[in-house]
Amino acid sequence: MNERVMRVLEYDKMKEQLKEHVTSSLGRKKVEALMPHSSFTEVKKDLARTKEGVKVLGLRGNVPLGGIHDIHAHIQRARIGGTLHSSELLEVADTIRAGRRMKVFVHDMVEEEIDVPELEQIVAGIFPLTELERKIKGAIDDHGEVMDIASPALRQIRRQIRKSEAAVRSKLENYLRSPDQQKKLSDTIITIRNDRYVLPVKQEYRSSFGGIVHDQSSSGATLFIEPQAVVTLNNELREGKMKERQEIERILKELSSEVQKHTEELLQNLTYVTELDFLFAKARYAKALKATEPILNEEGRFVFKKARHPLIDQEEVVPIDVELGTTFSSLIITGPNTGGKTVTLKTVGLLTLMVQSGLFLPVDEGSEATVFTKVFADIGDEQSIEQNLSTFSSHMTNIVNILQEVNHESLVLFDEIGAGTDPTEGAALAVAILDDVYKRGAKLVATTHYSELKGYAYNREGVMNASVEFDVDTLRPTYRLLIGVPGSSNAFLISRRLGLAEDIIERAEKELHTDTRQVEKMISSLEKERRQVEAEWEEATRLREEAETLYRDLEQRIRELEREKELILERTREKAEDDWKKAQKEAERIIEELRTLQKESAHIKEHRLIDAKKKLQEAEPKTSKRREQIKRKAKKERTFSPGEEVRVARFGQTGTVLEKLDEKEYLVQLGIMKVNVTADEMEKVKEEKTKQPMRPVTSVSTHNTVKPELDLRGFRYEDAMREVEKYLDEALLAGYPRVHIIHGKGTGALRKGVKELLKNHPNVKSTRDGGMGEGGLGNTVVELK
Repeated sequence: MNERVMRVLEYDKMKEQLKEHVTSSLGRKKVEALMPHSSFTEVKKDLARTKEGVKVLGLRGNVPLGGIHDIHAHIQRARIGGTLHSSELLEVADTIRAGRRMKVFVHDMVEEEIDVPELEQIVAGIFPLTELERKIKGAIDDHGEVMDIASPALRQIRRQIRKSEAAVRSKLENYLRSPDQQKKLSDTIITIRNDRYVLPVKQEYRSSFGGIVHDQSSSGATLFIEPQAVVTLNNELREGKMKERQEIERILKELSSEVQKHTEELLQNLTYVTELDFLFAKARYAKALKATEPILNEEGRFVFKKARHPLIDQEEVVPIDVELGTTFSSLIITGPNTGGKTVTLKTVGLLTLMVQSGLFLPVDEGSEATVFTKVFADIGDEQSIEQNLSTFSSHMTNIVNILQEVNHESLVLFDEIGAGTDPTEGAALAVAILDDVYKRGAKLVATTHYSELKGYAYNREGVMNASVEFDVDTLRPTYRLLIGVPGSSNAFLISRRLGLAEDIIERAEKELHTDTRQVEKMISSLEKERRQVEAEWEEATRLREEAETLYRDLEQRIRELEREKELILERTREKAEDDWKKAQKEAERIIEELRTLQKESAHIKEHRLIDAKKKLQEAEPKTSKRREQIKRKAKKERTFSPGEEVRVARFGQTGTVLEKLDEKEYLVQLGIMKVNVTADEMEKVKEEKTKQPMRPVTSVSTHNTVKPELDLRGFRYEDAMREVEKYLDEALLAGYPRVHIIHGKGTGALRKGVKELLKNHPNVKSTRDGGMGEGGLGNTVVELK
């Protein structure tokens, strides 16, 4: 990509935005050196890395990248035997730590089965260098100062220095506390000159202290004197500090030699931590732009959905839908000035350069992008004063250079092609240039004002018209790109709305060539049809969404009904299986009893065999008996007698049977009407039992028929609630103090309903779940009042 194309497409301005997301000077340099790739493989790899960065930020929120420094110069100096400063060694240790933390960070994600192969590959090249980091951190603190613990000798030297300092200060403080000496001092403080402790003495008392004069004030009224009494102590202190410097120098030299041993590993670490900083800068930039990963293809096709120019405020930019290389390879955009044609051109160019730099794009999901070997652009007014070239000459010079290099793997962007010269000649030249680019197989986007080019797409296969929309009511552009419709200049319409005299506009319209008027009419017609199609499309979309919603609701309801059906069938199967197992056990017991009887006596009495056979028959599964009962009951219930109350489903009313007309039809009185009703349409109305007053337990005759437990398993919810109400009354009459209601576990709905009913029943004292051997949660024990 040449420098001029990068400049006109504002690639460098985009990189300035990207720089805001790096964490180190190394990352900044990496961004500054960023250039688009022309290799599909390289672009795919870079996009994969950006994708992993976005994924990690989404999962972790941030990454431990702090502490990276550009230590290239430090490493090179250590390599040739130089001694590094303590702060430089600290930067080396911090950079080692940053790489090590990132290595651990990625390994932790891998252990959590988060798939990040590109990050794994990067951190695999980072050397932990834990020992070197430990030695540096063990000698130098976070402020870059060599610590006492760096060596035993340094600890001893500094202890002696502190002792000497204390002795010097003690001697000098005696001068400050003495009333006789205080009047000879300019100020009662101890200060330092030439690394030696001194006192500020008035000029006239110079001889009173002896010792050495190190400095004097600007006025000469004060001398900074080292009294004779502390000269020896100051000498000792100075000697101690000299030893300290020598020991620190030795420690730093020793640490620098350790760095020298690992220069290659450190340089490799720098490469990888720089790559990590750059990778996560791209990920953070994608997050800031709300960008997405485009689908990459090798067919020279891009489809940008709701594309936004990254340099325009993302809250104000108008998204555009633009594509190329699908059913057409050239796009001719027409429309008024300031309508957004150039912005569209720059958006296409910059997004192409961004994706080839491994960056996500500010587009909607499902967008596609491709890789071009070269991108060419002729955009903007670039007169060359130095070369004495006009606007047209400047553009033509650039176009000539483009045509010398363009091929089928190129993207070409022309802004106002053929402008700056005679319109007729310019239009003809533009058509010829567009044809040449088209024949070479390059992808092309061009903007123009020429009416001749509005019909260009209709005469060329693989060329498509487009326009930037203009609102003639507000006289403002909408910045929307409309593919398939050429733009109208709207000059006459705008002039009319702005108040230009009608006769002037009419004369102007007459001056237009017939072909031009026809083109304008065609454009107006297409625009009208487009708006109509858009309205119909929106209505169709709305209806489709409503249908989809209804379909989803129905599907959900069907699934719920299926689940309910399966649940009922499962409960029925479980009950049948339980009944069968009980019957089988009972049969086995009876057979065993027969065998025992056979062993006891060779001659078994007839009545005992009959009893055993009867028991065996009674052990038949209840489900079989239940089915027969249901059949008999159904048949019986379809027979009605005059005077019986029945409910007629067809009318939803209760009536009385008057007479039987034939085997299937009856005459029924429904209110004031008499109607003929078939047996299938009727069902008997059960008479409610009248509730009897409470009797003493001793007088209850139903005790033998009412069991101390009620089994609701297999009942429907409503039927079960009615059975519980009825059973509680009967149990109360029977005198039971406690009963068991068996509802099973199932889905919990029946259990919940039973609990709720018992909670509010006036004759229930308390309830509890069944305990061990009582059925657990499948049984509720009820204490009656």
